[in-house]
Amino acid sequence: MDLRYTDEELAFRDEVRAFLEEKLPEDIRQRMIDGEHGRKEDLVKWSRILNEKGWAVPHWPVEYGGTGWDPMKQYIFLEETQKWPAPQPLAFGVNMVGPVIYTFGNEAQKERFLPRIANLDDWWCQGFSEPGAGSDLASLKTKAVREGDHYVVNGQKTWTTLAQHADWIFCLVRTSTEGKKQEGISFLLIDMTTPGIEVRPIVTMDGGREINEVFLIDVKVPVENLVGEENKGWDYAKFLLGNERTNIARIGLSKQRVARIRELSKLEMSGGRPLWEDERFREKLVSIEIDLKALEMTQLRVVAADAKRGNTGKPDPASSILKIKGSQIQQETTHLLMQVMGPWAMPYQGETDEGWNEPPIGPGYGAHAAPAYFNNRKVSIYGGSNEIQKNIIAKAVLGL
Repeated sequence: MDLRYTDEELAFRDEVRAFLEEKLPEDIRQRMIDGEHGRKEDLVKWSRILNEKGWAVPHWPVEYGGTGWDPMKQYIFLEETQKWPAPQPLAFGVNMVGPVIYTFGNEAQKERFLPRIANLDDWWCQGFSEPGAGSDLASLKTKAVREGDHYVVNGQKTWTTLAQHADWIFCLVRTSTEGKKQEGISFLLIDMTTPGIEVRPIVTMDGGREINEVFLIDVKVPVENLVGEENKGWDYAKFLLGNERTNIARIGLSKQRVARIRELSKLEMSGGRPLWEDERFREKLVSIEIDLKALEMTQLRVVAADAKRGNTGKPDPASSILKIKGSQIQQETTHLLMQVMGPWAMPYQGETDEGWNEPPIGPGYGAHAAPAYFNNRKVSIYGGSNEIQKNIIAKAVLGL
């Protein structure tokens, strides 16, 4: 299998790079390089620049705003935007609820929501996990009872990422208690301004406030906001989770971080000389680079296989390998960046709504190393924990 880019693919890569250089505002790019927490206004601005170009939802069907790119071009686009780096699309809209709506939704839902998702006119969040229903998602208890032309929803969601910004939340709710627990779940779209919804922040290890609890008390949701059929939500959720795990290896992001580590190690001193001159440090960085190159080759094989097989609607079990190794490399790079920063990563205070509660003691970029390190502890858990991915590999790849 020849994994080298064709001349056409190389030309496309150059087109993407030229677009990024011309259109991505430099202040947004610098915040990305420095590792700051993402700003809502930056993502909205960049999403609309992409949408104007026709690149906001490249993997969607053409009739809903997609590009018609093959899997290899989609991969090139993703890698280049991560390496530049540029803000990544809001996954809850672009990769999750959008595909559910255009696959299972009715025409009115497609017309209403899909253009607004592509232009980030609506900010979406995901209402799946609950206290007591995380890994065992089918045990969820949030209940929706139909009363005339509305559902009345009561329950609680947790670990709801970026709910503080959200205009809409897509929720799994229980509409029946008969039969298997998976059979009584429905998929609802809920306006976050509806009376009875309360969002409470959860402060994370990195001091951020990106996740939340969402309480729903007698929330009235129009029946027209039901996606697909009642009690078929589990099928739609499995489809969505397959999309959530797409491109979770984040190879471009790790490449950008490796380049940043190399750059900063030539500026930071250790024992009276640049850290880059320390052989042990270079061994650690080269080891990561080797693993990253092997991961990239594996990713390209998966992409090539996808292109040959066509869209089956099912994720390749080999993507579990990408998820495991990709998350490990993301964690290793943030750890190494902490070592590069040394004392400049302290004091670690996290962030508040007003910004840092005390100034950094060294270079400004050093202040973001510790939050990035702590925040990336989560990547081996979300999108299906690495332990679960190993079970998938054992069954679907190794046949054990």
